[in-house]
Amino acid sequence: MKQFILPIFLFLFIWSCKDNAQTSDKPLKDIITEEVDNTEVEIEIEQSIKALKKELTEQGFQTFNYIDEKTQDTILMQQYFIAFLKRGTIRNQNEEEANRLQNEHLAHLSKMYELGYADISGPFGDDGDIRGITIYNVPTLKMADSLANADPMVKAGRLQIEIHPWWAAKGVSLR
Repeated sequence: MKQFILPIFLFLFIWSCKDNAQTSDKPLKDIITEEVDNTEVEIEIEQSIKALKKELTEQGFQTFNYIDEKTQDTILMQQYFIAFLKRGTIRNQNEEEANRLQNEHLAHLSKMYELGYADISGPFGDDGDIRGITIYNVPTLKMADSLANADPMVKAGRLQIEIHPWWAAKGVSLR
């Protein structure tokens, strides 16, 4: 009996939360995992693009919608900030110091991810002057710059930061 109650409850909850205003926005779907009778069950939660856009705008994010010509779907675009981590001017640390800074750098990036400030980070696969990137999911350039410059590698001068506003479709993952 319990296995039927949760889906019915979720259907009624989603139905009661529907926005009655007419809009061409199609819902975005998130999947959450709940435990029902000691079994994990994936549940889709729908949030309209209109509601998500309102929420992001209230938090200070820049957004805009566009209609995909092929699918006629409404796509919500959000402004992110991409930080290029470039080779710094102070690279004379000994191996022990460089390793310590690298560990602190990785801990900083992990913290940014855990706090929801960064969505993805990673190094480049060559030995060029641009060493890696971090994409910050924050509302302002000032905030992204502050977070990027708090990196121990940047503070030590081993890396320098160059940040640019960057637009991407909200909720789209890498393939």
